Amino acid sequence: MSIRRFRPEIWSAKLLVALRKQLVYAGPGMVNRDYEGEIADAGDTVRITSIGRPSIGTYNPNSTVITPEELTDAQRTLAVDQAKYWAFKVDDVDKRQAKGDVMPQAMSEAAYALADVVDQYVANLYTQVQAANQLGTISVPVAHPEYFYQQIVVPMGVVLDQANVPSEGRWMVVPPWLHGRARLDPNFINAEKSSDNGAAFRNGIVGEAGGFTIMRSNNAPNPTGDDYVVTAGNGTAISFAEQINKTEAYRPESSFSDAVKGLALYGAKVIRPDALATAVASQT
Repeated sequence: MSIRRFRPEIWSAKLLVALRKQLVYAGPGMVNRDYEGEIADAGDTVRITSIGRPSIGTYNPNSTVITPEELTDAQRTLAVDQAKYWAFKVDDVDKRQAKGDVMPQAMSEAAYALADVVDQYVANLYTQVQAANQLGTISVPVAHPEYFYQQIVVPMGVVLDQANVPSEGRWMVVPPWLHGRARLDPNFINAEKSSDNGAAFRNGIVGEAGGFTIMRSNNAPNPTGDDYVVTAGNGTAISFAEQINKTEAYRPESSFSDAVKGLALYGAKVIRPDALATAVASQT
């Protein structure tokens, strides 16, 4: 493709689609985009308003006087404070000699690289989980793969139940080594055997267990040594907002090439710390 055929709005849309296909921690169902709003520049904020829960009283016929209470509200801000860019060029000679159109593949690679950075950002929000939902460090030795189900999956389900987190749409993200051990445990239902003929492998889905959709990611936080953070929750916990703010094509003065650069803005906030749970799985 030449620079003359470049359409910023079309390529921005394509990049967003490609980006979202690569996301795990910030993927569909993992976070909500309820407050995404209109993002213009880095530093913008999305305002989140919540309403207090009304009190429930006992009604006695002919005697109870009902006085409506005033609802309280609270407002939090989701700061769109992450700004990342990419820029690449394709030399005219290379483009001429290459088989096929180079630019779409390059844009796809840019989306993959950006998704990796975004996912690491969202993955590291695990530190905001409420204390009661943190299970601590749990060893999952090779000889006992069932520990994953017994000491991580089931207890995580219990703490989310106790926090009144809806069971629908629950997810869990694990590092690849833990997924490998889980596959040795019959409690783990592998996605290869699911009714959708493996379609669940999109966006890192690898199976189901204990009411969770299990996701695998190399971006599972690794705070120390062989310890990796397993995070679980549902889509109400984290709000995420993103936008490919600018995508521009140009001809660099210093070479005979087509170049593209882009700016991505995003931010995330844990709005329900009780709707997440964590465990530190130790690889022993």
